[in-house]
Amino acid sequence: MLETLFEDEHLVAVHKPSGLLVHRSWLAKRETEFAMQMVRDQVGCHVYPLHRLDRPTSGILLFGKSAEVARIMQPQFAERGIHKEYLALVRGYLSEAGELDYPLKEELDKIADAQADQEKEPQEAITCYRPLHQAELPYPVGRYDSCRYTLVAMKPLTGRKHQLRRHMAHLRHPIIGDTSHGDGRHNKFYRDHFGVQRLWLLAKALCFDHPVTGERIELETRLEEEWLRLFEAFGWSTEQQAYRLLEPLGAD
Repeated sequence: MLETLFEDEHLVAVHKPSGLLVHRSWLAKRETEFAMQMVRDQVGCHVYPLHRLDRPTSGILLFGKSAEVARIMQPQFAERGIHKEYLALVRGYLSEAGELDYPLKEELDKIADAQADQEKEPQEAITCYRPLHQAELPYPVGRYDSCRYTLVAMKPLTGRKHQLRRHMAHLRHPIIGDTSHGDGRHNKFYRDHFGVQRLWLLAKALCFDHPVTGERIELETRLEEEWLRLFEAFGWSTEQQAYRLLEPLGAD
């Protein structure tokens, strides 16, 4: 059963673990569990995914309980009315906050997108980011005697495929565990040293206007235990409150 973060008669939001597909795909025929079917069984009605999370990304996933609600919500995503924030662990020391405006060429699957326009122009892609914590571990990875990492908060202003992963790679600070755009040496180090194989990317916060009531909904999920174990090894706080991205309700 998936952890429910919000539910009413129109919407349901859950915490998706890393490794779980949102819905069935012919590219993963052997899989038997999908977030969409699991949520449907939990709430007792058909649900409509309002956005997507890549399979290796964990965190907040929002569904509508009717096609009408899904239709009303779509413009918020298209017109940047949705506030999304992520946490990621990246290679190296990222010292300053910034905004990356770097267009991305659409990533196409060789089979599924065989008929798509292969020469399509790069699309606008904008990501805001800010460093939160830094750590240096006394282990040689690659040509250095130690390895450095930064915990980064990121807010995508556009929704391109693998945008956060590709933008951080462009900044030369790839997300740890990213097998497509990351650094294989550091990925291997995390697998071997910490015994965890995953993409260190979490959809932490989601804010939107309720499609029926108009109320502003603010959701923030927890850090999973594997994150807290890693932070303990880094000497960082293991208190959930230390990593909130949204101000608590009632804060000045």
